[in-house]
Amino acid sequence: MIMLIGIAITGMPGAGKSTLANAAKKLGIPVVSMGEIIFQETKKRGLSLTPENVGKVATELRKTFGDDIVAKLTIEHIREKILPQSPSSEKIFIAIDGVRSLAEINTFKKFFDRLIVIAVHAPPEIRYKRLLNRKRLDDPSEVEKLIKRDLRELSFGLGDVIALADEILINKDKSYNEFFNECIEFLKRLLKEENANCR
Repeated sequence: MIMLIGIAITGMPGAGKSTLANAAKKLGIPVVSMGEIIFQETKKRGLSLTPENVGKVATELRKTFGDDIVAKLTIEHIREKILPQSPSSEKIFIAIDGVRSLAEINTFKKFFDRLIVIAVHAPPEIRYKRLLNRKRLDDPSEVEKLIKRDLRELSFGLGDVIALADEILINKDKSYNEFFNECIEFLKRLLKEENANCR
């Protein structure tokens, strides 16, 4: 019987979630970005990917369909796109980038046989510097807007998810490569432990 193991990646914007997700990809773990699900929903509505539009769609989706709607859409994506392509093995690991609420965690726990929540943490000053430098389409361009985005993310329940995470990685005063390598080693250890525990 196949065991489905979810690796839920959480953290504030700019903390380094995508670095951990990239490390997972490097190790051959499929990654689904919950942010990408929101981007797709934003495009479906004919809206451009501005910070305002993406934030508005994320909020509206949750108000209309419930706090776990993005998790449900993510599971739909996993069923349609990831599982049919997964090699047949005893254990399938799937990483989910961008979990933001306990409602999402609870929905993922019903879907996966086991869910491991990993929080990536970095201080606000460092995060804001990164966000202003990376210039992604949905990133605000001013510190005031970054603070507003933080508050929106926290209103979804992100702080609770971080507080209750199984593991926390601190991404402070490290280059991208340093943290990426740390993530690779961390995930290797995690996979080894999970493979040993689940026999």
